[in-house]
Amino acid sequence: MNIILLVEKKGKRFISTWLQIAMGQMPKLIIKLILLGFWVDIKFYIRFSYFMEVLGIANNKNGLLINEQIKAREVLVIGPNGEQVGVKSIQDALTLASYAALDLVLLSPNANPPVCKVMDYNKYRYEKQKKEKEALKKQKANMSELKEFRLSPVIDVGDFETKLRNATKYLEKGDRIKLTIRFKGRQMAHTELGKEVLERFASRVTDCADIEQKPKLDGKTMTMLLVPKKDK
Repeated sequence: MNIILLVEKKGKRFISTWLQIAMGQMPKLIIKLILLGFWVDIKFYIRFSYFMEVLGIANNKNGLLINEQIKAREVLVIGPNGEQVGVKSIQDALTLASYAALDLVLLSPNANPPVCKVMDYNKYRYEKQKKEKEALKKQKANMSELKEFRLSPVIDVGDFETKLRNATKYLEKGDRIKLTIRFKGRQMAHTELGKEVLERFASRVTDCADIEQKPKLDGKTMTMLLVPKKDK
């Protein structure tokens, strides 16, 4: 209920009571209790009204004003399908939104006149939160760590299997893997051996990884990049 109406209602009772007091129809103790009651009631309603107003603004997490929160006299209205309805008084705009069983949302408060759109505000807020979650998910994916494993063209079976297990764990966690082989001395004459090691490594993690970069020789170093499977 509007605070003005509440105060007005209390005011009528207050005037009626004061008339009775003026006519000497009430004991002093009752008069004091009545006056105290009026004061407590008015203070409560004022504080309650202020609390509800603040709560309404706080619940609007997107910072958008909607419906009766919009104070502009005239607004440029955009329909629910994106069509431009035109400049309307705020009352006409609210009526239009009400007939459509939707909300009037203030999108551009600094425009002249301010721009409002007729929409389902709860649906808009849900879709926005969904997009924000998806963006955060992509951001986390882009922030995945790059783990490097150094191999050798003549790596022994035990070392190969250990590094394979560790790399698999990182891939399943969402991290990227960089495989590196550095050729020494005469090994440069047989770089195909290093390529075979890298390709064999990649073939063992096909269930959880895709090849982002095939074996590439740069100077004396050959590298390969593996990334987690997209469909995992």
